[in-house]
Amino acid sequence: MPEHSSADPSSFAPVVIGAGPAGLTAAYQLHKHGVSSTILEADKVVGGISRTVERDGWRFDIGGHRFFTKVKPVEELWHEILPDEDFLMRPRKSRIYYQGKYYDYPLKAFNALGNLGILEAFRCVGSYAWARVRPPKDQNNYEGWLVARFGWRLYRTFFETYTEKVWGMKVADMPADWAAQRVKNLSLMNAITNAILPKRNQKDITSLIEEFQYPKLGPGMMWERCRDLVVAKGSTVAMNTRVEQVKHRDGKAIAVLARDADGHLVEHPCSHVVSSMPIPHLLKAMSPQPPAEVLAAADGLKFRDFLTVALVVPEASGFPDNWIYIHDPNVEVGRIQNFGSWSPYLVKDGRTCLGLEYFVDEGDRLWNSADEDLVAQGTRELAALGLSQPSDVESGYVVRMPKAYPIYDYTYKSNVDVLRGWLAEHASNVYPVGRNGMHKYNNQDHSMYTAMLSVENMLGASHDIWSVNVEEEYHEEAKG
Repeated sequence: MPEHSSADPSSFAPVVIGAGPAGLTAAYQLHKHGVSSTILEADKVVGGISRTVERDGWRFDIGGHRFFTKVKPVEELWHEILPDEDFLMRPRKSRIYYQGKYYDYPLKAFNALGNLGILEAFRCVGSYAWARVRPPKDQNNYEGWLVARFGWRLYRTFFETYTEKVWGMKVADMPADWAAQRVKNLSLMNAITNAILPKRNQKDITSLIEEFQYPKLGPGMMWERCRDLVVAKGSTVAMNTRVEQVKHRDGKAIAVLARDADGHLVEHPCSHVVSSMPIPHLLKAMSPQPPAEVLAAADGLKFRDFLTVALVVPEASGFPDNWIYIHDPNVEVGRIQNFGSWSPYLVKDGRTCLGLEYFVDEGDRLWNSADEDLVAQGTRELAALGLSQPSDVESGYVVRMPKAYPIYDYTYKSNVDVLRGWLAEHASNVYPVGRNGMHKYNNQDHSMYTAMLSVENMLGASHDIWSVNVEEEYHEEAKG
């Protein structure tokens, strides 16, 4: 935090919308300046998508949250909130399932060659070489971007099916904006080329980080602890409280109206608003309302929803991976977690829990399916993939998570710019933070960092939080 600032924290009365990583980080950082917050959370659980769900003593991580970061202030904050003894150091292991075979990820040359076969490996090299000579003309879409860097054969093998499951659209219909952060240099081509054509300078080889920290009771442990700390310092956390209006006047937000757990509409006067609620919902809650063109931009921002089918099986029916990516169009599951591989504290002795992840749209067939039907489907798909027998499944649970992923389409950036511009002019003391708050695919650490920098901005700094998580280097990649 800056030693000198132009703002007087003693006059602050901030309202924080959302008790996920970004919102609770903002509240925690404000206490370092003696400022208490009113934190409004629509759900009954803190942590947002970084929560840990508990059912009958089983604990489920929503999507899998590796605690690894290149942002040192975030790493330090993790260990301020949780003592070191509450962290485990876990090995990073994941694989890709494709055509009945498992490919190590990070990709390993001999495993990949053994699965593909020498002939197919050379075909992939040839396809890659052709793409380098004759790259797709349009590399502004995600498909063209990937093909130019991997070739058509590798693209169809390792990207197309999974990507379309996650986003529910054709890869060619997605912009390439965020590709560098997600797949830069993570190429089967690197593995095959390294095996066939040894490099002279091995120091240039990049790889994925091989281990990460993880709270022993799941990521929700971090945010439950953070909630307790800010409440102990004088902040208020109101659960089951949904924001309905943000009143503004003369270029500033002046109050937040929210409906509490008892159904009462309560007004919270404010000096600042830190908002991690979905930014289109924030703009629609502004009172007076923005003009029609701003509301249209808000309507143009879309989200992808998510559900986990958690199946309890014998420990022997598990696998060593944190997760497996399912590149198989014959099943709807996109990825499978083994919660026991994240932490033995999430599961029970002799058994583990496999989390089958489905990428959905709220209100679609899967989202609206009965829990027992989803458990039955997950059981069938585990068997179809050869991971377990139906008789192995002892019980199952379903966890639905709306608005898990902001969708990047061709208009999202211009729509976000419209909303940012309106807020800067009409509610300059409102700070959008986090993944949904900024409609930006931030990881947990980057969501936290946007909140940390926003608090500094409240105190007089001038950080550009919209530049967080735009580095060229892949988040979990490091030089060898």
